[in-house]
Amino acid sequence: MKTPAELPPLLESFFTNRLIGQRRASPHTIAAYRDTFSLLLKFAQKHLGREPSKLMLEDVNAVFIAAFLDDLESGRHCCPRSRNARLAGIRSFFRYAAVEAPQHSGLIQRVLSIPRKRYVQRVIDFLTRDEIKALLSVVDRTTWLGRRDHAIILTAVQTGLRLSEITSLCRQDVALGTGAHVRCIGKGRKERCTPLSKPAVAVLVAWMKDAMTMPSPFLFPSSRGGRLSADAVQRLVGRHVGNAQKACPTLAKKRVTPHVLRHSAAMELLQAGVDRALIAIWLGHESVETTQVYLDADLTLKEAMLAKARPIDGASARYRPRDQLVQFLKAL
Repeated sequence: MKTPAELPPLLESFFTNRLIGQRRASPHTIAAYRDTFSLLLKFAQKHLGREPSKLMLEDVNAVFIAAFLDDLESGRHCCPRSRNARLAGIRSFFRYAAVEAPQHSGLIQRVLSIPRKRYVQRVIDFLTRDEIKALLSVVDRTTWLGRRDHAIILTAVQTGLRLSEITSLCRQDVALGTGAHVRCIGKGRKERCTPLSKPAVAVLVAWMKDAMTMPSPFLFPSSRGGRLSADAVQRLVGRHVGNAQKACPTLAKKRVTPHVLRHSAAMELLQAGVDRALIAIWLGHESVETTQVYLDADLTLKEAMLAKARPIDGASARYRPRDQLVQFLKAL
């Protein structure tokens, strides 16, 4: 006879022992998993009529989890990507439950067999060189906030740092002498250094002198000296993009976010002929395959490939013998 397994102590142990104690998961991962199970418990309370503290592991079976995932899409209008992210957190918990409650291995395996939902992989957005120049040129650098915003945008499009990496940068993370670079802790707690271009160094040197008037450890602080929130950076980027649309109408056709600035940095490297593996290192990608999306989005590269191919219905080129002088030189 199977021993019943209570859900609350198992879930608490998953967060404290597995995520925090053993895996030392990042705050972002813990917050994402916390939100997933908060939604799951609210769904259980509504549809099962039981308090979360009274739930058993058997209550959250594969049928129930599938109904919860469907509700995320139909009720909360989550996209398949968000649905898959929630499922990833649930799977992580049930892999832990397989060790702690092996008597429920059948139930656990059925939950783990729930597939990820496939979705259309759309081509990423990125800014061209002219669009980047237009965006930087509209920022009003006569004010403290304007100079900060200009430094943030320039740093983002040159380094390709993630939004969380930019907002967490502190002054001691920046070296502006010989071998100028920024140092950050990225996904998976991996530390990496990213070189800075001369224009970026010049802007950051001026900005750091300006920022010294505010007692804050952050490189790009808020107006009160604290860490900038993700929403604040989203808003400032959107505001400056809106102003730049008058001079550069193509920006109106794109949804520009801080992550699009990261894509733009990657595309600059790709179009400069940098190898895909090196771009993955630059961006802090776990796998080179993640960088494949930039190859898919690079229309210029595809046009160059097309130019090398003879059209299917095109006439064959007429044979022309090599020049005699050229043939002489090749024969040497």
